[in-house]
Amino acid sequence: MASGMGLDEDNGETKGGMWDLDQKIDQPMDEEAGRLRNMYREKTFSSLLLLRLAFQSLGVVYGDLGTSPLYVFYNTFPHGIDDTEDVIGALSLIIYSLTLIPLLKYVFIVCRANDNGQGGTFALYSLLCRHAKIKTIPNQHRTDEELTTYSRSTFHEHSFAAKTKRWLEAYPFRKTSLLILVVIGTCTVIGDGILTPAISVLSASGGIKVDHPKMSNDVVVIVAVIILVGLFSVQHYGTDRVGWLFAPVVLLWFLLVGGIGIFNIWKYDSSVVRAFSPVYIYRYFRRRKKDGWTSLGGIMLSITGTEALFADLANFPVSAIQLAFTVIVFPCLLLTYMGQAAYLMQNKEHVVDAFYRSIPDSIYWPVFIVATLAAIVASQATITATFSIIKQALAHGCFPRVKVVHTSKKFLGQIYIPDINWILMVLCIAVTAGFRNQSQIGNAYGTAVVIVMLVTTFLMTLIMLLVWRCHWMLVLVFTFLSLVVEFTYFSAVLFKVDQGGWVPLVIAAAFFVIMYVWHYGTVKRYEFEMHSKVSMAWILGLGPSLGLVRVPGIGLVYTELASGVPHIFSHFITNLPAVHSVVVFVCVKYLPVYTVPEDERFLMKRIGPKSFHMFRCVARYGYKDLHKKDEEFERKLFDNLFLFVRLENMMEGCSDSDEYSLYGQQTQHSADYLLRSNGNSTTGNNDYTCSTVDSIIPVKSPTQGHNNTVTSSGRESSQAEADEMEFLNRCRDTGVVHILGNTVVRARRDSRFYKKIAIDYIYAFLRKICRENSVIFNVPHESLLNVGQIFYV
Repeated sequence: MASGMGLDEDNGETKGGMWDLDQKIDQPMDEEAGRLRNMYREKTFSSLLLLRLAFQSLGVVYGDLGTSPLYVFYNTFPHGIDDTEDVIGALSLIIYSLTLIPLLKYVFIVCRANDNGQGGTFALYSLLCRHAKIKTIPNQHRTDEELTTYSRSTFHEHSFAAKTKRWLEAYPFRKTSLLILVVIGTCTVIGDGILTPAISVLSASGGIKVDHPKMSNDVVVIVAVIILVGLFSVQHYGTDRVGWLFAPVVLLWFLLVGGIGIFNIWKYDSSVVRAFSPVYIYRYFRRRKKDGWTSLGGIMLSITGTEALFADLANFPVSAIQLAFTVIVFPCLLLTYMGQAAYLMQNKEHVVDAFYRSIPDSIYWPVFIVATLAAIVASQATITATFSIIKQALAHGCFPRVKVVHTSKKFLGQIYIPDINWILMVLCIAVTAGFRNQSQIGNAYGTAVVIVMLVTTFLMTLIMLLVWRCHWMLVLVFTFLSLVVEFTYFSAVLFKVDQGGWVPLVIAAAFFVIMYVWHYGTVKRYEFEMHSKVSMAWILGLGPSLGLVRVPGIGLVYTELASGVPHIFSHFITNLPAVHSVVVFVCVKYLPVYTVPEDERFLMKRIGPKSFHMFRCVARYGYKDLHKKDEEFERKLFDNLFLFVRLENMMEGCSDSDEYSLYGQQTQHSADYLLRSNGNSTTGNNDYTCSTVDSIIPVKSPTQGHNNTVTSSGRESSQAEADEMEFLNRCRDTGVVHILGNTVVRARRDSRFYKKIAIDYIYAFLRKICRENSVIFNVPHESLLNVGQIFYV
């Protein structure tokens, strides 16, 4: 479909919003479309389908949370148990931790804040970006808000949500602070992706030593390292090929540990059920004092995997997640912790291997095998979550360009990032071999988990205000209760920073520097391009030939600008004596949405008069979308370009009256049109709409309507269309050249020293080692032309 917009003569761009011709103009589409989409997303599922989805979610979502019983009691009592009543106190803390954080906060509240099934800190940030102008890269356009996946709400001017929105948008510092908070949360999740495989596999492998007490700990570490190498080596196959094993393994695991828990409660001490009384928490802290407080770092491991639960939400409805947790996961976890506590009441000296010691001898080895498989599944869940959030960060301009491989044709969310995979493997093996025991890794793990939870709480506060528009008292209650619990855990893990807790802080700090410096350099480069873009007056002054020889062919000039003529083009035509007959400025832009539908992906417009043969194409993607191979992308680009030309000529010939002239009073230098692709390059027997700045006039295609008289202006329009289409096809057959800017970014001489370090060294190093734009865009080398230039930012 096409839309006409007012011309901004300074840069040849358009002002105002783009008409969506599939909508009624006078309809309040924000609330109506949002309501319909919510109805669709919250559609009711049949009981059988819901059970199947809940079963499948076990293998993807709950693997990490389910393997926590392997190491919780050991990390809670690393120096042994002095009083059996301490076991009841610790069990009571575990019960209420599982109830407050995973059950109430995440499963029933946070999971509902997903971005169309996508979870994680950047998914929450994307939701906020759609409801407030907080993106630090100013490449948003009003037409982006008309996407069907760009769900947002309007605020009453005096509402608390509107005041919060204005407060966030008031100063760039607040936008930057929010992004920093999101990046911190993302970096600690990456730390989880390193620590989860280490502690889960090492804890599972420790079962070998229980049956053979004289075995050296080195053997356990070697077995764990071998499993880890195998786990990371098969990542390139994707979870789609082996994922069918995950759900049965995890379900079997939960049923086994739950059943063993019931057996141990019956056999050893059924009085552990008194741990449901919170009185024992008070007695626990009164008796153990500081030791009890610091032991919270071990207790908190019982809720690890909760953040991976949120990051791995894709492909499952919230109702299935809730059903699986309340029916299977939560009861089985309570039973296994109660069973271990009952065993420890009579065998407190076995706290180091409480899980394996409490297993009946007759089923020891089957449980060991299932435990090892469950640890692998848990590791897979966090690795997959790490890949997903890095792709989200990449789409937001917060991570260097890396290769993203989609491993499944069925599920677009299943991806593999080779560079990150091997980095995770090396760091994971280093942590496993370096610490060699569960206790120190557990201390490190707890630090990472609590930081992610704190970040999620702060983001959820804004989500509840801006997106859900909850009453401020309800938001205050949620934030207060969450922070009380999480800051309590945070204060406990601070005591263990020197006992291994420093590891996730160092890992997170390293990734934070990489992500923030990359984003900072990206923003500065974009600002430079915006300020140095070429004025439309300069382009028009060159004339139709642009002052050069126009050689046959089509030149695709890639730029990050969605408006204006980029500086790279002026640099190109200044240094070369020729330019292609057709020039298309291509901007590949990522939006804060999970996906952009194929039929809404491309925006087309003309730059300058028709004789210039210059166009702009904006290709829009969501953070979950795959940028297709060059041939596919190029084909769709030209399909939309040809469709745009046909629609434009039809609009010109829609009336012989000056009243509806697309050029207004014929004083504009060019007609700038935007095309939202309808996914079909044929105009067929469709209705089209001719739009001016002030009105939209419906027009029938020439084959429709009661009047089949062809006017002279219509014949001229058809002839002009045929001539231009023939010209474009001839140029396309001659050849397509991809023109990319090979820019070098340098800090200005008068910049402060930290900016010079960030830009001249760190950012320059990252640009050197990351993948080139030609690789990301899948541009063939034989048709690639690099234009070098230096930006001083």
